Amino acid sequence: MDATTPRLTAAAPEGVATVDTPRPATAAPRDLAGRGAGRWRPVADALDLPPAVEQAMAARAAINGTTFAAELLASGAVSEQAFYGAVARVLALPFLDEVDADALVMRERDGLAALRLRDGVRTARLHVPSGQSLILIAPDEREFGRLRGLLADRPDLAARLRIVTPRALRRAVEQRCQRALLQRATHALFDVLPACSARIVMKGRQGFLAGALVGLYAALFFVASGEATLAVHVFFSLFFMACVVLRLLAVRRGPPRPSPTFSALRPEQMPRYSVLVALYREAEIVPELLVALGRLVWPRGKLEIKLVCEADDAETIAAIRAQDLRPLVEVIEVPKSAPRTKPKALAYALQMVTGDYVALYDAEDRPHPFQLVEAWQRFEDAWPDLACVQAPLAISNRDRGLLARMFAFEYSGLFNGMLPFLSRNELVLPLGGTSNHFRRDILEVIGGWDPFNVTEDADLGLRLRRLGYRTETISLPTWEVAPETLAEWLPQRTRWFKGWIQTWLVHMRDPRRLYSELGAASFIVSQILFAGMVVSALAHPLLLVTIFYLVLALLGGGHFATYHSALLGLDVANIALGYAAFLLLGGSTLRGREKRHLPLIALFMPVYWMLLSVAAWRALWQLYRDPHLCGLMYQKHQASASGKPLIPLQSALCLGSPTTLVASARAAMPSPSTVCLRGGRVACAAFA
Repeated sequence: MDATTPRLTAAAPEGVATVDTPRPATAAPRDLAGRGAGRWRPVADALDLPPAVEQAMAARAAINGTTFAAELLASGAVSEQAFYGAVARVLALPFLDEVDADALVMRERDGLAALRLRDGVRTARLHVPSGQSLILIAPDEREFGRLRGLLADRPDLAARLRIVTPRALRRAVEQRCQRALLQRATHALFDVLPACSARIVMKGRQGFLAGALVGLYAALFFVASGEATLAVHVFFSLFFMACVVLRLLAVRRGPPRPSPTFSALRPEQMPRYSVLVALYREAEIVPELLVALGRLVWPRGKLEIKLVCEADDAETIAAIRAQDLRPLVEVIEVPKSAPRTKPKALAYALQMVTGDYVALYDAEDRPHPFQLVEAWQRFEDAWPDLACVQAPLAISNRDRGLLARMFAFEYSGLFNGMLPFLSRNELVLPLGGTSNHFRRDILEVIGGWDPFNVTEDADLGLRLRRLGYRTETISLPTWEVAPETLAEWLPQRTRWFKGWIQTWLVHMRDPRRLYSELGAASFIVSQILFAGMVVSALAHPLLLVTIFYLVLALLGGGHFATYHSALLGLDVANIALGYAAFLLLGGSTLRGREKRHLPLIALFMPVYWMLLSVAAWRALWQLYRDPHLCGLMYQKHQASASGKPLIPLQSALCLGSPTTLVASARAAMPSPSTVCLRGGRVACAAFA
């Protein structure tokens, strides 16, 4: 391992992973220092590239296993326009800034295949009004050398050749294939796996059974109201107690997962990583988003970031384009069409990613700088059936109101308690809506995101398990912002409940098949996580009203039938055990000073659960009125992830912005990082 490669080891005293950063050598290794720009030498001269930059890019390409041009463009030292403009000057060919998508001569299937090429779209044919066909080229190193030789032998070809940037050519091909991309994003899952698509939420048989059960209960209530009331409370109790048992099992999960220990990072062995971020009406947090993504530790020549926006969201798109971004960052504009959902936008973008692994983030997320590294090394150490890893989500604004504190407490129990428990026991694991890391090939095999499911994450976790793939959790967190007002919290939680009902109905079309695919344990867990949590939220106010009524009847000396005692004891046990299990799970995941707020959380919990019930009943009504309506499922927050007013910040993803690994890692965390940096400045050109 050379002196510029970071070595990660475990720090014995504190038991946390550390980065061992030996002092870099004063000069590049001899084989790298003499390499230079290679075939790009004339272009480097045309750009008047300083020798130090040239040698640094060559060294970085050798370390990362990439190319000189890829590292030069990824570094931000030269813009894509300037680089390919210099290529055009060297070859004495015209340079085109933009490409007319309508004039491209390309079949849709060829365009779709070209968008998946790892090196990008490099050639295309363009029809011009004069009737002549032009050849558009964005040459790589090998093509550049061949093109120079060809033009020397056949100078007459220059009249038909034009140099373009890969981004301009890619944008034109994307526009040319827009209809096909949209068609696949909307209908691919339904065409391939119709049984797993929420395009049709409830089948006729399911509707008939639901109506028959409601009718049967109504008839029973008129015949024997007492027995019918007791029966429905027993039904609710089954779900309440199942949720209680699952939470208590998660509390007894054993020792917490140790902080990750990384093996030596060898950039030449690291794969290509794609990062997807869906945005809608979030122009105000674009600067901080770019800063957070710029801190991710990964070789820039092997990283692509796609910011996925609705085409009519002019404000957000303008905010992104106002930044002078490096070529590794691309804006994907999703045409306006139904359903207007986040998973539809992600399914549209998935067709254009080229990474071996895909990470998903929300606009307000601040992922730990080493999260991609931990996810990749988990994949590397696991069997090939590991399809996804889920990073924990942590709340950065827990102190900004009681609602945010309850949200943070709930998240802590879920991501630090429940999901690790499910992962350790290889049970079905519903994904969080962000910080998911996928093997791209498996994500495509299972059909990607369901554009019609309003909680695409939960559906995807269940579908992965049904098709024989595993999901695990990792340790390094993503910090995000909790809703601080009821106006933000209620629509979000309503959508979650609605999506859980949707997901349960879709996957329960054939319960026998679901049982055989999941196995007994995961089948039971799926019923608790989807049906159980929803039914518990729906039943909660009914149980409280029943308890209140029966207590008043008992104290007032009114008629108190035998079944009333059973009803009162059953409902009190449900509520008491439900509250206790919720508190135990969340409380067991808190650390140090976080526990000092437990009394306040316990005091406010009945109110919070009533809010959950309101959201659940709203979700049921919305599912009846419009099952696919979600109001564009993008979270919108007016505060930054740090809870402070947003200010423009310089991102490492912008041109001309140098990056320092140690500064990125230290600045990223609102609280002390679980990855400690020592040894001072980290000088690793591979990750700049």
